Amino acid sequence: MGDWKEKEGGVITLSSGWKLPENELDWQAVRSQGAGGQNVNKVATAVHLRFDIFGSSLPEAIKLRLMALPDRRITKDGLIIIKAQSQRTQEGNRREALQRLQQLLEAAWVRPKKRLATRPTKSARRKRMDQKRQRGEIKARRKPVRLDE
Repeated sequence: MGDWKEKEGGVITLSSGWKLPENELDWQAVRSQGAGGQNVNKVATAVHLRFDIFGSSLPEAIKLRLMALPDRRITKDGLIIIKAQSQRTQEGNRREALQRLQQLLEAAWVRPKKRLATRPTKSARRKRMDQKRQRGEIKARRKPVRLDE
């Protein structure tokens, strides 16, 4: 995975060469959660990054693959919401949120391999049945011995 690079004109370039305009990203600064002393109560260092999948300039196939990803950050309406708050500065959290978005987009950019239908070989089927038969015999020997038969 490549790095995000901010180019002049507010365009972000993905490692595959795709350029994502900065205006497709919606930023909101919020206060961080958890411990942090006085600073946590007065400085909005955490960021929410919102990215509208269907309103973006991404190719249609990528949009569909993004929606198919089993990720709780993607809403049913096609909105990716990423909250970054582990860094002490707002700029650090912005970089972290961009990296997470990059990972999501890179995951969707990879075309899944088609599954080739295969069948087990005759020897593999025979081996499986032999193992099942052997296992059944072992279990049958566990039963109590009946003398009346």
